[in-house]
Amino acid sequence: MATPRKSTTQLSGIKAAVKEQAKEEAAAAQVSAPVNTDEAPKYERKVDEKGRSHAIGKRKNAIARVWIKPGNGKITVNGRDVKVYFARPVLQMIVNQPFAVADRANQFDVDVNVVGGGLSGQAGAVKHGISKALTYFEPDLRKPLKVAMFLRRDPRVVERKKYGRVKARKRFQFSKR
Repeated sequence: MATPRKSTTQLSGIKAAVKEQAKEEAAAAQVSAPVNTDEAPKYERKVDEKGRSHAIGKRKNAIARVWIKPGNGKITVNGRDVKVYFARPVLQMIVNQPFAVADRANQFDVDVNVVGGGLSGQAGAVKHGISKALTYFEPDLRKPLKVAMFLRRDPRVVERKKYGRVKARKRFQFSKR
């Protein structure tokens, strides 16, 4: 018992009608919905009642809570000066990078509480937090900071140790005999 097959002319006629209807609907949608291309998404200024912007930066296991306000460039980390807390010049440079990119050196006072991780991760977390806080304070600074990739949280973290291994990837010595 063979089932009768539909002729290809019937199918092609239905397909053509469906395509024609889809074209008409698309044309109607274009006419009814005007496209406004000159308006880019605007970011709002986020400032508290004391005139500060707050952001949280993260890197490895470190979390930095950052507040910035207009000032003369004083940076305080966990109640200490940045030169005391981050004694190595490389870490101080990392913390000051967002201000250099945004061309706002010595224009903001920064207060930071940072916990977790080591000094390198904490410096990265402070950099991330300062970058985000700058974009909240001055939304126009978002573009240069984003181009410098300071607004992106660095996803690299320490790989966990696996069972049957000495460390995350290191193995015990293999004995052939």
